[in-house]
Amino acid sequence: MALSEQERTRNFCIIAHIDHGKSTLADRILEATETVDRRQMRDQVLDQMDLERERGITIKASAIRLTYHAEDGEEYLLNLIDTPGHVDFTYEVSRSLAAAEGALLVVDAVQGVEAQTVANAHLAVEQGLEIVPVINKIDLPNASADRARSELETIIGLDGEEALLTSAKLGTGVREVLEAVVRRIPPPTGDPEAPLQALIFDSHFDPHRGIVAYVRVRNGRLTPGMQIRMMSTGHAYTVQEIGVFRLGLRPVEQLSAGAVGYVIAGIKEIGDARVGDTITDHASPASEPLPGYREAKPVVFCGLYTSENQDFPLLRNALEKLSLNDAALSYEPETSAALGFGFRCGFLGLLHMDIVQERLEREYELDLVATAPSVVYHVFTADGEMVEADSPAKLPRADKIARIEEPYVRATIMTPATYLGTCIDLCQDRRGEYQSQEHSGTDRVILTYLLPLAEILLDFFDQLKSRTRGYASLDYEMAGYRESDLVKLDVMINGDPVDALSIITHRSRAYQRGRALVQRLRKALQRQMYEIRLQAAIGSRVIASERIAPLRKNVLAKCYGGDVTRKRKLLERQKEGKKRMRQVGKVSIPQEAFLTVLKIAE
Repeated sequence: MALSEQERTRNFCIIAHIDHGKSTLADRILEATETVDRRQMRDQVLDQMDLERERGITIKASAIRLTYHAEDGEEYLLNLIDTPGHVDFTYEVSRSLAAAEGALLVVDAVQGVEAQTVANAHLAVEQGLEIVPVINKIDLPNASADRARSELETIIGLDGEEALLTSAKLGTGVREVLEAVVRRIPPPTGDPEAPLQALIFDSHFDPHRGIVAYVRVRNGRLTPGMQIRMMSTGHAYTVQEIGVFRLGLRPVEQLSAGAVGYVIAGIKEIGDARVGDTITDHASPASEPLPGYREAKPVVFCGLYTSENQDFPLLRNALEKLSLNDAALSYEPETSAALGFGFRCGFLGLLHMDIVQERLEREYELDLVATAPSVVYHVFTADGEMVEADSPAKLPRADKIARIEEPYVRATIMTPATYLGTCIDLCQDRRGEYQSQEHSGTDRVILTYLLPLAEILLDFFDQLKSRTRGYASLDYEMAGYRESDLVKLDVMINGDPVDALSIITHRSRAYQRGRALVQRLRKALQRQMYEIRLQAAIGSRVIASERIAPLRKNVLAKCYGGDVTRKRKLLERQKEGKKRMRQVGKVSIPQEAFLTVLKIAE
């Protein structure tokens, strides 16, 4: 008896630690199913952004439909979602998992199980997905499939014997992977005759057609021309086009229960197709929406400003459109005396911040200035109130603050035993609190530390990689708030505080950071006709100071002899003039100086 389309459908994603070969395996699967012909084939074919290709990482999860002729003679429809591997993009992974029934967990045969391998495997287990372990890069000379199998069993708890051996680079074992997808991953459930319920798991904005919503149909059917309703807003639209993902968008006649595809319905308002919303039939709606996604909570904040103030509306439009494609991005308007109008933006991590900034500059042609990244502090006032401060400007006056709590993370570092000492030194240096260490059956150690989030924001990941020659990996999760001895460090130019350069830091590090700030600023500013005093201060107490000497005209050039009092009089008059200039002169800080000083973390 022939199988129905739903029974022949498999929805699966590829998850792994960064650089374990997810995108390369996806390339080989596309080749094996003849989805892409040889002329179109290139490396990282599913990574659409130039930024992804340049950095060699996946930033956005991407979906594609494949047709596979299995050994049992059936033709299967496979919906593949390739996901990012970096810790900052875990939110993308969790959304992709919600649209699938199974996951290929890729492990590097050389590196073994790493921090994000564990985190992503736990995410998949929580969602109830069928996990198919794949050991990749078996062609490398120092690959050890047995060690990878052992780590899969001891660290994650999967059966190592069921792991498939592949070399995505050479295409070895890809056919076995496709057979395992068909045999081991269950078909989607759902009733095609029930009222329509389709979950939006991603979207992008098309300037001509409006919002293109990526959906997973749980129940019912979607067809062109039908009236649909967004369950969160109640707004109704007429479906113009539906389709599936090939290399691009391919229209189809219908999407029924279990299918993954896209919907275009002339939705122009950014807020009307939010990720996690449910689409239903306007005429006979479903009784309740599908459970959406937990809202991503930003942990890193920075101010984004345009270098030209008249570009502010362009930045606002760009952020609106980008937030549609990146649900984890949050923003709100703010003003700065030094930088003008801008937005306070929230991100999931430093790489996320860097990627968003670069996407705004490339895709929307904006010239941006970003302030120093900071985290959200809980400030308790003397009146017993709690204020959330994500920038120094939001801190109450020092005399009104009872205590400040900062966010901590539980960091899991996986490292070869040789580098254990250097990893512990790094964590201790960043005010870390030791929790535990576990030795797996191999030469790997799993080290757990409680660390202030502000300390791992700056260059912690780079330091970890350089001190362990790239062998250590990091994963972290929020672990609540703790009280800390934090202070606001102000930077003043000729006695005037510059709000954009203020930072919140631990008291033990204030002098070191204040000294570095004013030294950087001294090199960045040009000399004026009057003296410039640069100071770093905590409250009214100056902790570091630098001086930029004034430019001086040689007023004694015409004095080639005569009484010394004449020379002294000329010098005194020059000194008075400099003093007057300093009282009325305002130091304008060029954008380059801001950029130089904001790199203080380096």
